[in-house]
Amino acid sequence: MERTYIMVKPDGVERGLVGEIIKRFEQRGFQLLALQLLTPTKELLEQHYGDLAGKAFFPGLIKYMLSGPVVGMVWAGKQVVKTGRVMLGATNPLDSAPGTIRGDFCIDVGKNLCHGSDSVENAEKEIALWFPNGVASYTRHIESLIYE
Repeated sequence: MERTYIMVKPDGVERGLVGEIIKRFEQRGFQLLALQLLTPTKELLEQHYGDLAGKAFFPGLIKYMLSGPVVGMVWAGKQVVKTGRVMLGATNPLDSAPGTIRGDFCIDVGKNLCHGSDSVENAEKEIALWFPNGVASYTRHIESLIYE
């Protein structure tokens, strides 16, 4: 099964939306493999968002991400990267459909609640970065009720 990294950003933690986001992934049938609440360091965030370092908004992004704790999660399932991003909604919440996390809970791109890996390769890099000690591995007995 594929894995993805999903992070609830400081605004999502502050607004008490962590449980709602977890609920949506669980209800969809995805398997939670790791979960942590932490206040990331500037260095960790600069690594995570390294591909955006040259953008004008980068300093503001880092400042925002340092403003409070985040919740990092690893989810597993069939096409979880693609489906997870659909569940989160468009990066700009105003372009997000109702029923998506961003479409239901936020308005501005600078406060868009969550991050989701954009590819399987990036998911694995992000999982290694945020969970250097690894993640859980276990067999769920309900798999036959979720997958053909």
